[in-house]
Amino acid sequence: MINKSLFLTYLYLLIYILLSSGVILYNKWVLSKKYFNFPFPITLTMIHMGFSGAVAFLLVRVFKVVAPVKMTFEIYATCVIPISAFFASSLWFGNTAYLHISVAFIQMLKALMPVATLIMAVLCGTDKLRWDVFLNMLLVSVGVVISSYGEIHFNVVGTLYQCTGIFAEALRLVLTQVLLQKKGLTLNPITSLYYIAPCSFAFLFVPWYFLEKTEMEVSQIQFNFWIFFSNAVCALALNFSIFLVIGRTGAVTIRVAGVLKDWSLIALSTVIFPESTITGLNIIGYAIALCGVVMYNYIKVKDVKASQLPPDSIPERMTKEWRIEKKSSNVFAPDDDNIDDDTVSSISDINVDEETPFMASSRLSHIGLSQLSSRDA
Repeated sequence: MINKSLFLTYLYLLIYILLSSGVILYNKWVLSKKYFNFPFPITLTMIHMGFSGAVAFLLVRVFKVVAPVKMTFEIYATCVIPISAFFASSLWFGNTAYLHISVAFIQMLKALMPVATLIMAVLCGTDKLRWDVFLNMLLVSVGVVISSYGEIHFNVVGTLYQCTGIFAEALRLVLTQVLLQKKGLTLNPITSLYYIAPCSFAFLFVPWYFLEKTEMEVSQIQFNFWIFFSNAVCALALNFSIFLVIGRTGAVTIRVAGVLKDWSLIALSTVIFPESTITGLNIIGYAIALCGVVMYNYIKVKDVKASQLPPDSIPERMTKEWRIEKKSSNVFAPDDDNIDDDTVSSISDINVDEETPFMASSRLSHIGLSQLSSRDA
């Protein structure tokens, strides 16, 4: 007989992998001129933000599933607005990259996320540069360069868009740590969407007005309600699936799931979008980059464990933290029995998808946050 808890854990992991891969492939299909032909990434992102914000509003204000946090004007102005601005930028640039480069190559470029996050953390003073970490980041960078060199359909514009989106996301992650932690503010998934999604929508409106509004008026665009509705639902569901996965699994499990998802997505994308071709040099370069990322994770997990309380006090401390979060959110709280030593660090091994901006608690380090970001949407 299969253990129910174990079954649910693997079920959540499967749901996360399917939704994460699905959102990326769905966005590519919608934006690509060869398929659905809706080449307006800012508009698509605004649809996602508007839908997520509306659902969060209903859950917080109408159905009162969770209670809003104590949000002052100062916290909103100094924390929520800058975080939302960089999040909107990362989505804008990341989704625009789909117009120019393949899904497979985008996944390979996302290996740069730890490098970008480390650079931003050092610049913001939240982390110090160490030689062992630097060498790992150098290995990742070399791997990405090799992979880029082997890309048949290499496009400078698309690569710049994706890299800019990665660095914007990295800065957002660091700001989340610096600003929200300093204020002692912890947002659960729903309250994060409630506060940040509308603000991101407002930031996206400005580039949309100047870059896409006129073009949408003169071009014959397809607007299928069910396509955009289902796309937004998938993006929202991905947010919640990540929260469920974080609550039930440890770092090692999520790391394996993340690697499996990346490789599966790269292979699947070449089947669904046959115009994207993977070369041997692509694979070699990505494998080198992945080795650097894994070694980097290993170093950081060791650092976290070294700084933790003695093992016998960890379960009690983490149970207390989750009970506090359960009390504040009253939704999607993981079972206390399923919490292990790796729960807090488990976020460090999920790749953040484009539409999963808010799953990381503000009390986590930027290392944990950075790996929640393979920025899949």
